[in-house]
This record gives sequence, structure tokens and C-alpha cells, in this order.
Amino acid sequence: MSRAWGRGPFLRQEFPAQRSPVSQVEWPQERHITVGFMVRRVLVAGLLFSLLLGSSVLLVYIFRSCGPRPCRTPECHDLQAHYLASGNTSVAPCTDFFSFACGDAKGTKSSFQALAEENKRRLRKILEEPGSRHLGTGEDKAFQFYSSCVDTGAIEAEGAAPLRQVIEEIDQPEFDLPLKQEQEQKIYAQIVREYLAYLSRLGALLGGDPDKVQQHAFLSISITSQLFQFLRPLEEQQAQKKLFQLVTIDQLQEMAPAIDWLSCLQATFTPMSLRPSQLLVVHDLEYLKNMSQLVEEQLLKYRDFLQSHMILGLVGTLSPALNSKFQEARRSLIQKLRELTQRPPMPTSPRWMKCVEETGAFFEPTLAALFIHEAFSPKTQSAAMELFTAIKDTLIARLRRVPWMDEKTRKEAQDRVTQLQVKMGGPEWALKPSLAREEYNDIQLGPSYLQSFLSCVRSLRARIVQNFLQSFPQHRWQVSTWGVSAYYSISDHVVVFPAGLLQPPFFHPGYPRAVNFGAAGSIMAHELLHIFSQLLLPGGCPACDTHALQGALLCLKRHYQSIPLPSGLSFNGSWTLLENAADIGGVAIALQAYSRRLLRYYGETILPNLDLSPLQLFFRSYAQVMCREPSTWEPQDPHSPPMLRVHGPLSNMQAFARHFHCPRGALMNPSSRCQLW
Repeated sequence: MSRAWGRGPFLRQEFPAQRSPVSQVEWPQERHITVGFMVRRVLVAGLLFSLLLGSSVLLVYIFRSCGPRPCRTPECHDLQAHYLASGNTSVAPCTDFFSFACGDAKGTKSSFQALAEENKRRLRKILEEPGSRHLGTGEDKAFQFYSSCVDTGAIEAEGAAPLRQVIEEIDQPEFDLPLKQEQEQKIYAQIVREYLAYLSRLGALLGGDPDKVQQHAFLSISITSQLFQFLRPLEEQQAQKKLFQLVTIDQLQEMAPAIDWLSCLQATFTPMSLRPSQLLVVHDLEYLKNMSQLVEEQLLKYRDFLQSHMILGLVGTLSPALNSKFQEARRSLIQKLRELTQRPPMPTSPRWMKCVEETGAFFEPTLAALFIHEAFSPKTQSAAMELFTAIKDTLIARLRRVPWMDEKTRKEAQDRVTQLQVKMGGPEWALKPSLAREEYNDIQLGPSYLQSFLSCVRSLRARIVQNFLQSFPQHRWQVSTWGVSAYYSISDHVVVFPAGLLQPPFFHPGYPRAVNFGAAGSIMAHELLHIFSQLLLPGGCPACDTHALQGALLCLKRHYQSIPLPSGLSFNGSWTLLENAADIGGVAIALQAYSRRLLRYYGETILPNLDLSPLQLFFRSYAQVMCREPSTWEPQDPHSPPMLRVHGPLSNMQAFARHFHCPRGALMNPSSRCQLW
């Protein structure tokens, strides 16, 4: 058949006129079969090549589809811009990851401070756009108070007149004690001079005679100094078991007769009804006795001077509600005192921000509900709770492998985490619109801003007293709804994450999961680990493997001490130990939770133009939370300096070195690591 196919009628019909010499040659049968076989091989090879090429394209498409995709949402573009603006990619991440993520950090606000200011901007937007909302009586008063606060023209025009009116109405202003016991003697005279100049300036602003003002200011300093001498160290009071003493109002009146205690306390604790037999818990009773004696002596000799001292103290307290001259006097004093005590200058805030803070303090129920409505939708709350659950479940699983815990302690620790309550977003009352429109019947606004301010102060004080008089089965929040501080309450066994913290750039439902786990997830794990801070203290876990625990803590101290810091910056590793332990464990738990998430789900996203894998983005997001100018850190801070809060935990993780390809011995890939959690 092959010969017929090769020489049959088909070919003859194709070329009827001429036949080539080649066509006339008789082909051996074997060779013809070989050529046909080769032709088929070529065809098959071509087909296979086409199939492989198509398969390769398909595989590449599949891998690209299943791999991390760039997040193109508006919130991701904003976060990308934030990361690009804050970081310094010219720095090698294995050498200095803090600078890689935070840049040189000079002039950089704390990430938490920046978020707090952004939350206040959102409140400002709410307060300055009341027309778009349905306002109740309470909301009306909140908006009116804010408007009067930012109306600096009206405040300046009133001058000191509202203050003089208040002084005539108030009999018992508070004392102002600017001097603290820890001040060094060598700067005491300088502090006195600065405060004397400040009091003289206040007297002049009140319209006093310059000579008399100087004399009254000097005596005010003298009274303050004498009161200062009455203060005793807390250690001494504790040793004598006189830190707190239980007395009745009548007994206190006998011990310190210069003050009408029943009237003062009744005014302070309105609406609580007091009686002479009312028991009081008094802190430093000896101080009150000595103060009473001093007041009696001053009343006999210098009655007018004592009154001036009290007025000057009152003016200092009320300076935020007065015109710019009084505010500038107070601000100048504070800055000079910070210079003398070698503390960094206090940043100045715009007027609107101070007004937002005051409105939030006086009308917190209203602003809490409005902020929740604006910035913490049910979708955000659900996503945040899902993240917290993943962190909590990972911690429970991780406790099974903590090497220094005995079985009983491990079981108790797991039960503690299981039984933990979590409060997220805001207090229960912040979610009730009726409370947002609370009437604040006791607040009378106007005619001056100062009088509105004082009315709000009295109302707030009464509400605080009233709240403590009522039985309150639920946890009392210690932060505002728009605040940025999470905390763990030992007494209530509650962990709290306010809505203000669960905001960009720390958290957003539309962010890549690596960002949410690295930033907010690490914060959540950090707070959960504070449940076990007591176990890390000496004698805190008698049944545990003390040798293993102390070895891990010693390793942790040495690890942090080995990390270089900017010149002039030092820290006390023992003072920051508990926070370091929470930092180093928090990131590890969040990473494990994220890794478990990767095993169960697909569809990860990354931020475009950052050239970071999901796991690299996780570490970058954690570091971004800790960005802060090193010089703003103070030795009293229980947390380590910001550079250590980045390098300490991340250099202790093998995963960081692996995903950033850090060579052995680099700062972020040390030869040894610690295992505490």
C-alpha cells in the first residue's frame, strides 16, 4: 500500500505534464518505511512540543493565579505610600531592619502617636460637620462646646474678664505643686526662678500692681516649698504602714481643722450625700495635718498672700480655657522646666486638637458612639475578632511546648486563655445610640468659654462619682474608644482593644493578611502574654522548671544587651524585661498564627512596588508599628527603645533570617537564639 501511495494515481494527477527524475526512481521498500517513520516521529515530536508549550503556559498562569497578587484597593495604595515614605530600602535589612522599615526616624512621631492624631482628625471631621447628622440634645451640646473652644477670636476678645469673675465666685481653688521630690538640688534654684517669673506674669495678666505681684508670687513659692517639705517618700510611708489610713470626716476635721472638710468633700463628690460620720480612706494623713497647720499660720500672718497663692494655682489649672497670653505663659514655663530637667521639648498641638481632646473628655459617651459609627463598622469588628481568635488559638497550642512549664501550670495557663474575656471596639454603652444623645442636663454652656469649661468639669466629676456609686458588673474601660492603647486587666481578666487602635495603618479588613497579622496580630499576642507576666517574676511559678525559666530569661537579657544602640542611649534590661518578653513572644505567636492561616487558605495579597513576599511583609508590618524617633524614648518607659523593639524580637526568629536571606553572624541572624515562649 505504501508503494501505491507513493506512486499511484494521486501523484500522477498532481503532476500530469512532467515527471521529475526523482519520481521515476524505484524506492526500496525498507528505506521508504524508514522515512515514513521519521516523518511520524517529527509530527509526534512537534505535537508533544506544542502540548508541553501549552502546558507550560498553563502552569505559569496557574502559579501566577495562586501566588500572591498585588492589592489594588485604595486602602492598600495608601498603606503602600506610607511604607515607601517611611522606609529606607538602601539599608540592608539584615544589618539594620529598623532603618530599613522606619528610615532614620529623625523627627518621626511614634506610630501610636501618629495613629492617635489621625483618630482626632476623624473626630474633628465629625465635630465640624454636624449638619449631616441627626442631632439629639447631648450631641448639640458637644458640637456647641467644640465650636466655642475653637472660636479663639471670641476667647481673645473676652480677655481676663471671665477669669476674674470666676475668681470672685470660687472660695477654695486647688493648690499647684510644680516641684517634685526627685528634682536635684543643683537645679532647684533655677526651677524656683522660672516659676517665680511665671507667677509674676500671671499676676500681671490679671491686672495686678507689678510690685505687689512680685511680692505675692515670691510668697506663693515659699508656701509651695513648705508644702513640698511635708511630702514623705512612699517607701517610708509603707514602712510605717501609714500609706493609707481610715478616718471619718469628723476625725479628719479634728486633725486638720483649717479646712471645712465636709463642705469641700460634698462639693467634690456631688451627687454623693456625705455625713460627718462618713468613712474616708486618706493617703498621707500626716501631710494633711501639716498642711492644715501651715494654712492656719498663713491666715494669721498673710491672709491676702494665701489667697493670692490659691488664685495663682487656680489660674495655672484653668490656663487651657483662657486666652493665648495665659496659655503661652503656661507653655513657656513647661518648656523651660523640661530643659532644666533635660527632657525633650513638649510638642505643640494645634488648637483644634486640644478642643477635640476636651470635647472628648466632657462628652465621651457622645463621641464614642459617633466614632464607632464612623470608623468601626460591623465588617471591621468581625475581621478583628477573627484575627484575635486566630492569635488566641495559636497561643493555646503553643503553650503545650513551653519548656519551663510543668503540666499543671500549662493546663492552668491554657484555661486562663480560654476563660479570657475580650472587649473590642468600644464599651457596650458606646454602641447604644440613646446614650450618644445623652442630655447632659447639668451642663450650662456660655456665656463665655471659660464658664462652659467649668460647667463641663463639674458635670464630668459628678458623672465619675455617680459611676463609682453604682454597681457595675462589667469591666470599666480605662481608655477612650478612639484611644490607641490596648491593655490587659488583671482584676477583671479582660483584654481590651479599642476601635482607635484597630485602624490603618495597623489594621483594615482590606489589607493583606500579612499586614494585619504582623501589626495588629502582634499587638494582640503581646497583650495576651501579659496574662503570664507574674510567672516570670522571681518565685512566680514555684512548680515550674526554675532552672530552665531563669536560663531563658537570662538569655533574653543578654540577647537584648548584645544589640547596638545609638550613642548616648542606654536602657535597663531588668526594668524592661516583662515588656521584652511580651514583644519577643508576641511576634512569634503572630507569625505562627499567620503561617497556620497560609496552610488553610489561599489568595494572599501583597503591597505593590515594595518587592516584599507575604512573610517579608509580615515582618515589615511589625517593625512599622514600632517606628519612633529614638530620642523621644525615656528611661522610665517600661518598654525598650524603639530600635530594640524591632531588632530584639526579629533577630531572635530563624524565619526572619531565612526569608530575608541574612548571612550567618549578621545582626539579624545571630549565632544563638532564646526560647521563652
